[in-house]
Amino acid sequence: MEPFISLRSNAVPLVQDNIDTDQIIPARFLKATTKEGFGKNLFRDWRYLHNDKAQPIQDFVLNNPLYTGAILVAGKNFGCGSSREHAAWALADYGFKVIVSSFFADIFKNNALNNGILPITVSEKFLQQIFELSNEQLLCIDLPNQTITIESSGLSELFEINSYKKTCLMNGYDDIDYLLSLKDKIQQYDSTI
Repeated sequence: MEPFISLRSNAVPLVQDNIDTDQIIPARFLKATTKEGFGKNLFRDWRYLHNDKAQPIQDFVLNNPLYTGAILVAGKNFGCGSSREHAAWALADYGFKVIVSSFFADIFKNNALNNGILPITVSEKFLQQIFELSNEQLLCIDLPNQTITIESSGLSELFEINSYKKTCLMNGYDDIDYLLSLKDKIQQYDSTI
């Protein structure tokens, strides 16, 4: 994984609550065993008409050229439903590095963190402020200080993150990389017993 310290990006607004993992990546696309290629089917049933031609639905946010960026801002209860890690794979493969919501399903939140995506939980009020100006909204994410800022207004909120996952994100570690980073300390301890 790439280290994550900070990000300044446009917000891509998906103003809908209760987005489940089957909407993020429909089950019929879960046949691959590697993480690559899932982004093309991210929100497949919302992005394309239900036919074999993959005809884009023009008013869906990911099909609108006004909305580009590495930060997806979604309604409350993002990532609910089944515990498929493929949802995080699809979001990462599409290019999202941060997901902002007022609530995340626990399993999705952990899957996102394990795949290098930072899920940021904000207050309902702050979420609405982002949505109000989202077509021109730049967000600034500062992981070391755990802040998210709306650049145009200067409004900012602190967010919580598990200290272990924060360390992993900032260093680009997965769980194995983290253990390997402690190899010298483990060997030193082992030599004392």
